[in-house]
Formats: sequence, structure tokens, C-alpha cells
Amino acid sequence: MCGFQIEEKQEVQLRRIKVKDSKLLTKEEREELYPKVLKISDKYKIVIIPPQEIDNAVRGHGGLNLNWLEADKSAEIINDLAPDKAIIDAPGNNIEKYRNYLLKKIKNKSVNLVLEHKADVNYPVVSAASILAKVTRDTEIESIKKQIGIDFGSGYMSD
Repeated sequence: MCGFQIEEKQEVQLRRIKVKDSKLLTKEEREELYPKVLKISDKYKIVIIPPQEIDNAVRGHGGLNLNWLEADKSAEIINDLAPDKAIIDAPGNNIEKYRNYLLKKIKNKSVNLVLEHKADVNYPVVSAASILAKVTRDTEIESIKKQIGIDFGSGYMSD
């Protein structure tokens, strides 16, 4: 997961380089955009969630599920970056429930939270974070393949 912080006036720079949701870009396009995104702002945080932590959330350990794990990591990112406004790609349509859970975890209760399902499609700053997260994930997967000597595909269930 990634949080990417800019001044609102920098949004035009993200539009200029044509950022969009990482899922709508090819691997090559994401990799080309990655350094360009980094040049726009040096305030970002990438959180790598280990597979075991994800598995535990899927199994409901500690009262977690994937949405709450994502909210916990979002709160960690927001707490580190300390923005005035945070635009978050909410994992589902129950925005108020997600907002309430998230607010319990955020230190700065006055942060302006904008939560939207599919925010990575509608907000360039969220698209930029999506690109950084996806390229980081792809790099981590390639590293694991080299470590274990097995090509297991993308790491997604689809392959």
C-alpha cells in the first residue's frame, strides 16, 4: 500500500504525465511513470504487508478482515504523512463504516477524509499512489521468485 502526498497545485503535474489507476496501465507504463511520480513529491510512504499478515486477516485472526487490515495500514500511512486531507480508495461501498473504523486509528481527528470506492480512477494523487504500490509489489514478487527459484507467475490467484 502507498500514500502519496502533494500540494493540491501539484495535481496538474500528475495529470500532465497522465497518471491513472495502475490496473489500467501495462507493467511497462507503470515502470515508466514510477520515477516521474517520485519527482513530483518526495512525501510518500509505502507499506509492504507480508503474506502471513494478509492470511491472518483473511482467517479473521484478531477480529481482522481484509478491509480492516487495509484501514489499519491506511491509518499508519496517514499518521506518518500527517496530511490535512487524505483521499482514500475505500475497499467497498460501506463508506461510513469504513470511515468510522479508520477515524479510531488516526491520530489527527481533524484530517479531512475523502473516501471513495475506486478513488484510484478519479483522483490523480490516488492513481500516483496506486502506481508506486503496484511497481513495488511487482518488484517484491520478482525478488521472491529469485530467492526461491520458482516462477509462480504474478502472485495473484488468477495465475
